[in-house]
Amino acid sequence: MSSEHLEKDLDLSNAGRGVWLVKIPKYVANKWEKAPGHIEVGKLKINKKPGQKAEVTLSLSEAVMVMKDAEEKEIPKELKLDVSSVTGQTLGVFSHIPKSATSEDVVPEIEKLFMEGRIVQKLDCRPFADKVYMKLKEESIKKASIPRRQVQQLDRVVQNFKPVSDHKHNIEYAEKKKAEGKKMRGDKEAVLDMLFAAFEKHQYYNIRDLVKITRQPVVYLKEILNEVCNYNLKNPHRNMWELKPEYRHYKDDKKVGESSTKDDSD
Repeated sequence: MSSEHLEKDLDLSNAGRGVWLVKIPKYVANKWEKAPGHIEVGKLKINKKPGQKAEVTLSLSEAVMVMKDAEEKEIPKELKLDVSSVTGQTLGVFSHIPKSATSEDVVPEIEKLFMEGRIVQKLDCRPFADKVYMKLKEESIKKASIPRRQVQQLDRVVQNFKPVSDHKHNIEYAEKKKAEGKKMRGDKEAVLDMLFAAFEKHQYYNIRDLVKITRQPVVYLKEILNEVCNYNLKNPHRNMWELKPEYRHYKDDKKVGESSTKDDSD
């Protein structure tokens, strides 16, 4: 049996139990994660008033509040929980343990799943806007505004310094110059207009002159030339381009200049 499709047993004995899905701030989660398993981490208070929605608050225990993290931050002790019902979807809480740990079966690949309950309410944990919370947010904003890279003045010459990579602004500048140096493909009809205008002046051209006239990439220009021009392979106009007969509209072919007769050996 493949590892993607393992056999599992599902225990549904607690499927009818309703559970809460609670979202807590990260600083509270960090405290709870570091707390020993035997201490109380907080108390939940539910205040019900007739005709009103229940008010739910969370109070962190003193054992959690005295725990200091690496940054020695003070966190709010009292937090309120906004309650909302789960509608339009079915959510559940599941746990799993190896089947060999619950029975005499010693096949570790087979797991047993437990449905711990069905989520009936969601609770978002929000701190009260007191002095402690405002100070915590102020420190968080200041920390986020500190640049990750800072200028440091050296009091001695660094002998073994070697740059590991080029600077970002140098790379961007080089890419920009490279892009500007490349000829961009123009509209085909516009290129054809430039070509026909040029061949009205002279009957033969080499590719270098046509590149200067049209300012187009050589490969793209040759694609267009192959459609409307013939490439001469024999003297006296070897390696020169001229319009195909169906595109010629000279008034007097004998009066058409035959200049620009450089060798087109490129």
